[in-house]
Amino acid sequence: MSQEQWNAVDRYFTDQLVPADEALSAALAASDAAGLPAINVAPNQGKLLHLLAGIQGARTILEIGTLGGYSTIWLGRALPEDGRLISLEYDPAHADVARANLARAGLDKIAEVRTGAALETLPRLAEEGAGPFDLVFVDADKPNNPHYLEWALKLTRPGSVIIVDNVVRGGAVADAASTEPAVRGTQRMIELMSANPRLSATAVQTVGSKGYDGFALARVLA
Repeated sequence: MSQEQWNAVDRYFTDQLVPADEALSAALAASDAAGLPAINVAPNQGKLLHLLAGIQGARTILEIGTLGGYSTIWLGRALPEDGRLISLEYDPAHADVARANLARAGLDKIAEVRTGAALETLPRLAEEGAGPFDLVFVDADKPNNPHYLEWALKLTRPGSVIIVDNVVRGGAVADAASTEPAVRGTQRMIELMSANPRLSATAVQTVGSKGYDGFALARVLA
């Protein structure tokens, strides 16, 4: 097995199941032109987020980590016309690119991008009474994953779904001796998921065009 083969399989699935889309292609092109890192989810992963939001029947979505808004578009398209998506982005330049991409996709009335450190923005959402959110997607700085999980629990309800991306860290998540901050943050988040009686969770390893990684999926219980 090799990265080349993983890429080929992702291309096959994408060609068959994720048709070319002008707004999504333009979002990737605009992000690349603006110099954003190419760390957006793959097209088939974006479609998975879209399907999960639809299966959940989500009307409200919180995204932590916007980048150029590629995953935001996938999630936003799963919402009804009166749905609401709030995405949090640390970098103002990234947020500007995302807002333009969302407007091009016709989602600027549904999706809102807020700038600033998420650990400062999340308490403000709570103060505003912005929740509960039906689905939370976490794809931001990994050392703060435990804090993002704690806030996700505060801003959801029984039945809500929490998805956390990039939890495998190339396999390093299983290394108990790791001192790498992103790995330690992810490990601590998984431990919190395991210990919290309000969560039923699992995690899945994946391979594909984005390499060897995976995601965690949790449902909030009563």
